[in-house]
Amino acid sequence: MNIEQVMSRLEELGTEQTKKTLRKYGATEPFYGVKIGDLKKYLVKEVKKDQNLALALFDTGNSDAQYLAGLSIRPKQLTKEQLQDWAKKSHWSAISEAIVASVAAESPFAVELAQEWLKSTDELIEDTGWCCYGKYISIAPNDQIDYEEVANLLNIVKETIHHSPKSVRYCMNQFVIYVGAHYLPLLDEAQKTAEAIGVVTGSFGDISCNIPLASDAIHKSLDSGRNGLKKKRAVC
Repeated sequence: MNIEQVMSRLEELGTEQTKKTLRKYGATEPFYGVKIGDLKKYLVKEVKKDQNLALALFDTGNSDAQYLAGLSIRPKQLTKEQLQDWAKKSHWSAISEAIVASVAAESPFAVELAQEWLKSTDELIEDTGWCCYGKYISIAPNDQIDYEEVANLLNIVKETIHHSPKSVRYCMNQFVIYVGAHYLPLLDEAQKTAEAIGVVTGSFGDISCNIPLASDAIHKSLDSGRNGLKKKRAVC
């Protein structure tokens, strides 16, 4: 398939109802409103055959195309500059957090980029940084994780989460969960951080919500007997 064929197929798969729903969560034009399940069912296998096609799809700025690109790309073949470009071209949280952060977490530049993005004054890019680092922790061997740096980030979350932008709060909360569920050396500290921050409120576009308690999520991980286990992929 070429890019014109893929974009045409995306348009066919999109629905006004899905567009309406996604818009409430912060999606902005251009996008067709394609369900993630349909992307996986009809297009991912085709796009995975062509890394350049996946890159071209992200460059369109169309959210459906960007999501498809993230599901299809081979992260380890991306350059740091390409990932930085992706972070800049993302224009809402679903792409920043679910796609750019996940792909970056599987790249050779995961920690370097997370550190860079966490310093950004751009809300979406800071989101990407917290999610990237958390997802990296969920897949990386423990001996490749900087204990002191992660401990310091937990402290930053504890001190700043309730004063941070709403979407950043969600990603900070998720970071605590990732540490508690996947990095046993800092399980106790993650639990203490989760208890300290308590209920976190945030929003996705026009939707206000109570973000799941980090303490509950960590307890569930412990109860399942899977605490400390690593995921195979950050992208899913």
